[in-house]
Amino acid sequence: MKNKTSKRRLIFQLAAVVVLVAIAYAMTIIGRGHTVYLDNKKLEYNGKTYETPYKVVAFVDGEQVAKLYDRERGSATCIGQKITVTFEITEKKGGSETTQTYTIPLPRNMDGIIINLPAYFAGLGEDAYLTEFIPSPDAEIVEEDTPSGDDFGLGDAGMDDMTMDDMSAG
Repeated sequence: MKNKTSKRRLIFQLAAVVVLVAIAYAMTIIGRGHTVYLDNKKLEYNGKTYETPYKVVAFVDGEQVAKLYDRERGSATCIGQKITVTFEITEKKGGSETTQTYTIPLPRNMDGIIINLPAYFAGLGEDAYLTEFIPSPDAEIVEEDTPSGDDFGLGDAGMDDMTMDDMSAG
């Protein structure tokens, strides 16, 4: 009877571990957060130039996340493997505004994702419009020379010129 109970307990423990591992894996796919950078920058790709629209306003979940003119970047944070963005695009200054909604799949292996809007609007492939954001390293820190042993910045205060007799007379 004891052997049967221990086997049963072991089966339940293994089942619990398998369920927890499955939940953890699902959460890495479903609940992964991404920072998506929207670039409104001119792109040279395969010998062709893709120009920027005059103005692009981006909305995620009904909230405006960016208003981009030429050579500007905005960002949005999303959870999951896709982002749905509504763009209000004005091609030329004073021109009419068009509204387009896109659902953009996001790669699992990138945290910071840059989407080049002119390339995306032109219908180019993922290799053209999607890149990973890699922050630039901080500027090299230059350390100043610190004085040795002089905590008050007084230097020798003329002590070299004084003799022991001068100090005792003083």
